Amino acid sequence: MSSGPGRFEFVSTVYLVDDDEGIRRSLSHLLLSVGLNVQSFSSTAEFRATPLADAPCCLLLDVRLRGESGLAFQQQVTDRPDIPIIFITGFADVDMCKRALKGGALDFLVKPFSDQDVIDAVTGALSIDERRREQMQTQTVLTRAYEQLTRREREVLSYVVGGALNKQIAAWLGVSIITVKLHRAAVMKKMSASSLADLVRKTGALGIELPIMPET
Repeated sequence: MSSGPGRFEFVSTVYLVDDDEGIRRSLSHLLLSVGLNVQSFSSTAEFRATPLADAPCCLLLDVRLRGESGLAFQQQVTDRPDIPIIFITGFADVDMCKRALKGGALDFLVKPFSDQDVIDAVTGALSIDERRREQMQTQTVLTRAYEQLTRREREVLSYVVGGALNKQIAAWLGVSIITVKLHRAAVMKKMSASSLADLVRKTGALGIELPIMPET
């Protein structure tokens, strides 16, 4: 995402919702100056109608808006719940701030705020969203790899991760040790696991339940 100190590739997007045209214009100019893509809207309805970019993004949202307020939008939004939200307002109070943060907002900026306050809040939110997207991508890759395993390979995987030896797995499944080794090698390859520890980590990330080991 980053292309140098304080600079970003022109791919990360900041969505700005404020019914004050002057605020939208000044904040857009500021964020564009540090290399960010900016899309601004005068209402949450306009924002809802816009598809999110397939890139790290965040929402700079005014608390008090004509029509649906920023807080009401935060509480009701269901189609884009993962986007990091930074609230901006000129009429903050403690209760309002608590409601916003309790609802999952990352930050709460009170006007007049400095340019650096905005930049720091936005870059922090974009970094969080970038990590979230990376985790989702990793999870998708792991899930696809697991889905490539045969039923027998999944059985072997669960026993291996559970700490069973090849000879134990062979006895439990009624196959030869050579067969277990072949399945085990196939599992390691399909899961792109560099070691047993790596396989255990990936299996844990998938949330796979381990079998109860038969008595020996």
